[in-house]
Amino acid sequence: MKGRVLNGMRPTGKLHLGNYLGSVVNMVDLQEEYDCYFSIVDWHALTTGYEDTSQLQDNILSIAIDWLSAGVDPDKSVVFVQSNVKEHAELHLLLSMVTPLAWVERVPTYKEQLRQLETRNIATYGFLGYPVLMTADILAYKADTIPVGEDQLPHIEIAREIARRFNFLYQCSVFPEAEAKLTKFAWLPGIDGRKMSKSYGNEIHMSSTPDEIRTKVSQMITDPARIRKTDPGHPEVCVPYQFYKAFASNTEESVANECRGAKVGCVACKRRLADIIVERMAPIYERQQELKRRPDDVFDVLREGAKKAQIAANNTLVEMREAMNLRDF
Repeated sequence: MKGRVLNGMRPTGKLHLGNYLGSVVNMVDLQEEYDCYFSIVDWHALTTGYEDTSQLQDNILSIAIDWLSAGVDPDKSVVFVQSNVKEHAELHLLLSMVTPLAWVERVPTYKEQLRQLETRNIATYGFLGYPVLMTADILAYKADTIPVGEDQLPHIEIAREIARRFNFLYQCSVFPEAEAKLTKFAWLPGIDGRKMSKSYGNEIHMSSTPDEIRTKVSQMITDPARIRKTDPGHPEVCVPYQFYKAFASNTEESVANECRGAKVGCVACKRRLADIIVERMAPIYERQQELKRRPDDVFDVLREGAKKAQIAANNTLVEMREAMNLRDF
């Protein structure tokens, strides 16, 4: 029997190459081994972006196009928008009744994000309850495997604790305890060396044109100690080298040797890297252009996915309500 995966992504902007390597590539691979539920979690986007939702629908469509273009197959996976499956809301409500307040307050990312986003008013009930909503997403489909980066491990642990507490309180076995599956590329630098993020403006989008990719790559920070082409380089501090490891690992050693031996200049090295990335993304880019001309096809995928997700989530909710002695009259 296949395991079940739940993977969610917040529609807070265009996906970038860090998202592609850290999540989307894994999604494509996982659907060959697991029953996969892939959700665009728009309610989660509201936890930090409730004040301005003007781009929300555009972002949802953009993510769906990127997923489908990269190889996420709606015949193999359930692809849907979170808010289109209202069962998530009831699951969240019922789970919030049994979740101790101290559990959500101690999640490391809660206070960390409050500090990072101190200029925005996110001290809300919804933001505090983010881990419980995430737990509802997971438990709605009884997912046993959750692909995440290390920074999300506390959220998986609280989901396990909530599932365990519910089963204990109501003497049932409704919910499994999901296991985290760490992503292979959890972190990719932006062109300035910091983590790739739209908040830093250092990203390369999945939907970038070939010319845009070449421009961004040409702006990547290289070894600051290498002033001249004849100076030996230090690839471990060079942003392009990190991309070679991610996009052309078979050339990783030779690129490092060329850099250390001053056999190739930084400009030529970045041009070659740009060619590699453009070639890798070319079929995805072509598919993106096709789907942008046919958005109704994308919406059809999301609608059909929501129907399938709703059936599974409702089945779980029936068991949950039964365990809690809740009845419809």
